[in-house]
Amino acid sequence: MMSQSIFTKSINSMKYFFILGNHPSISVAEISATISDIQNAKLHNNNVFVFDTEEKFITEKLIRKLGGTIKIGILESSTSRYNPEKIFKLSKDLLSPTDGKYKFGISYYGNSKFNTKTIGMKIKSYLKEKDVSCRWVISKEATLSSVVVTTNKLCDRGIEIVLIEDKHNVLIGKTLAVQPFKELSFRDYDRPAKDSKSGMLPPKLAQIMINLSKISEDQTLLDPFCGSGTVLMEGLLMGIKKVIGSDISKKAVEDTKINTGWAIDKFNITNHDYSAMLWSATELSKFLGKESIDAIVSEPYLGPQRGDHEIRKVKQELEDLYSKSIKEFKKVLKKHGRVVMLWPTFVTNRDMRITNSTSSKTDLSFINPSYSGFKIINPIPAELRSDKIKTTNRNTLIYGREGQRVWREIVILEHE
Repeated sequence: MMSQSIFTKSINSMKYFFILGNHPSISVAEISATISDIQNAKLHNNNVFVFDTEEKFITEKLIRKLGGTIKIGILESSTSRYNPEKIFKLSKDLLSPTDGKYKFGISYYGNSKFNTKTIGMKIKSYLKEKDVSCRWVISKEATLSSVVVTTNKLCDRGIEIVLIEDKHNVLIGKTLAVQPFKELSFRDYDRPAKDSKSGMLPPKLAQIMINLSKISEDQTLLDPFCGSGTVLMEGLLMGIKKVIGSDISKKAVEDTKINTGWAIDKFNITNHDYSAMLWSATELSKFLGKESIDAIVSEPYLGPQRGDHEIRKVKQELEDLYSKSIKEFKKVLKKHGRVVMLWPTFVTNRDMRITNSTSSKTDLSFINPSYSGFKIINPIPAELRSDKIKTTNRNTLIYGREGQRVWREIVILEHE
């Protein structure tokens, strides 16, 4: 389980790198919501977020908390990227051979071509001179995947040297932790109760949403469209003691109970308080006390996922459902509490029908439910915003990929 003991205060500022997932703006927003002290931040190569911080954290625990981060590492030095001899010497200083075969790998994050082979050969020769049995882990790509790093135990009994291009220089560091892809896959695909028709929220996205809510472990989390229970499962794994799920579907409530019980057993979750109830999101105040909930995190019904549908009708139905639900959220949510919702963004063509088309006629159609009593929060701090780290015009984030008919808009509402 996650714990707030991940973080402690450091005496000196440290420079870290975070290798981001496929949606850099979402990843940066999540990191900003989780780490309070971020200084001198810069995005390299579109997916490497580098910053200084005086906040010290246990990287193995933090990587399990962040759904949008692939690797976390520390930077130790920098030099000209045109000086391979100096790069080798600085990389060599990072080595700490252990008993048995010592494995090392090199990842280069940059837009320019860079020959890591020269550095790798020098490191291999150096280790052999020191009578260290070693193996150089290589990949067809310039960077090692989290799978390669994990499989070869480079963070435990070896090292992944990371080189990050910074104009004419290169930043030099090592990976400390990588995303636990096996655990995430297990929670996603091996859970006992599934609903292929309505789909299931990915655990990584649920983690991101929970982090964006800024809920603490001793507070109460509600998912009023609980579906298969992903938000409840991930909330408990992140250390939140009290989670409540509700849905208008009896099957969804049953699936949530099955999956949450499974997660509690498989991951030895203790000191938990969870419930799954057959409630409508438009009638929450009948069952929950006024201002009894600290945060609401949910993926509601996103509309039809199959077949062609007239977009105006679908949008109207969803806007009505969401508006009524948000009105109820206001009643049960504490002042200044957050709602993190996924609103559908439909891929359409010019005749305003939902489509899988990716032609020049493709457009995105947003919904506009009423959220009176709330304000939309921009999750990216002003000093971090750029042409590559940004939100939509209404301060929301977009999660999706080419070929999908319905993208997700991450909306953060704060109770005024």
